[in-house]
Amino acid sequence: MKNHAMKNHAMKDVGAGRRARLLAATVAALLLGVVGAPSTYAGTDTQECPAAEIFATDNTAIITDPDDPRLDTRLTRFRHEVRQVIRANGARPGASELLDGVFWSEELKQATYERSREFDVERVGRDGLHHIAGVIAKRYEQEAVLTFRCLPRTSPETDAVEIEVPGVRVSSLREALVADPEARDKLGGGSVTLDGRLVLVAPVDDLPLARRFTTALGADWDRARVRYGDREFVS
Repeated sequence: MKNHAMKNHAMKDVGAGRRARLLAATVAALLLGVVGAPSTYAGTDTQECPAAEIFATDNTAIITDPDDPRLDTRLTRFRHEVRQVIRANGARPGASELLDGVFWSEELKQATYERSREFDVERVGRDGLHHIAGVIAKRYEQEAVLTFRCLPRTSPETDAVEIEVPGVRVSSLREALVADPEARDKLGGGSVTLDGRLVLVAPVDDLPLARRFTTALGADWDRARVRYGDREFVS
């Protein structure tokens, strides 16, 4: 989530860069919450989930221009290398998807951007996932890498939610984030797939805010998919 959960070559402030990369590690992720969420937010059956997901990038720059050509990369080599890391550490790599992240930097007082990837991981447990994410973070000099393990909503380990909502453009996400101080402060940012699905990965209490924010983007909340599980930022 590093990133998110962000970067500007013109700025030399190391602290700003680290905070930006940490937000970007949320590749794509938007900080939300689920504990005590009302029953109307039904969880997706865990049979539809991979065992785990990793959100990561090889980017270490702060990008503030949405037209920056670095945001057009497909991270093809990165995809192959991360799949090799997953396989070499005893897990099975699954599908991988490109994400366009938009995040708010409080220090820079503006939106930042990042291209990242989500990786499905099978045949992996909590400790194995943590180790793999740590290897990726070290290899690609990331402040942190975000992981999400899909679990039943009632599991004692469940502390997070992953939300996907179709019908969102990256430009709309940027405009909504810039215009909404509460969302900037509490949610930080989010990511959009190339086919227009908003991806939010989260901790615990801001599901009503996420719903309001998503609706403001013009997306249909009734089409949202909600997965419950355990998230971790691995440095």
